[in-house]
Amino acid sequence: MPNGSLDKFLYQQPNSSLNWTQRFKIIKDVASALFYLHQQWVQVIIHRDIKPANVLIDSDMNARLGDFGLAKLCDLGNDPQTSHVAGTLGYMAPELARTGKANTSTDIYAFGMFMLEVACGRKPIEPRAPPEETFLADWITDCWDKGEILATIDKRLGKRFVGQQAELVLKLGLLCSHPVAAARPSMSSVISYLNGVASLPDDLSSVIKARELPVGSNEVDALNELTAERNTVPSLTITEAFVSRGR
Repeated sequence: MPNGSLDKFLYQQPNSSLNWTQRFKIIKDVASALFYLHQQWVQVIIHRDIKPANVLIDSDMNARLGDFGLAKLCDLGNDPQTSHVAGTLGYMAPELARTGKANTSTDIYAFGMFMLEVACGRKPIEPRAPPEETFLADWITDCWDKGEILATIDKRLGKRFVGQQAELVLKLGLLCSHPVAAARPSMSSVISYLNGVASLPDDLSSVIKARELPVGSNEVDALNELTAERNTVPSLTITEAFVSRGR
């Protein structure tokens, strides 16, 4: 693709050239691609590695979901899942880290984190950030509690974004990345929300905040390994931080 991958725009340019309109369209483009993979093709395709590095941008700034090296095909009507752990830390649903079983819901979790990342210009886990901002979804939820959810939008945009769209993206991203798989919407519902055909649930706030996440050794070990590799702040307790994903 002429413009390379999305992560270049988000992280390799000090002043991101992506305006809000482009970001919102990129999110919708990837949502449409995932909807096709999950619900419109002759078989269900589980991508298993949705992240900005795997989203390619063409010359017209259209987004294409790429890198199907980890993807799995499943027959329609069957329970679409795999039994091999694959993916990228920060985008892996809790149940995937615990069981190794990927399905459409784990893809939707990754897409939720992707939405938050595109809107905020931050990676899902930032060990060098202030402790309260280490986990992107937790930080956004905390700001929502304070009535300041739009303060999490990428600072490089300034005030140049559509507030209603930005709030939708943030709240929908939190819903898609819910630690409880049953709470996540399908991609058809995601498309309806993004296109304004449907409204987010009235009880969304309570759904987002009423979370219980059992901690498994896989998550803890993986996050501790990341912390060691990146020489992060010693006071960060990964076990406690991961429990906070109950938000």
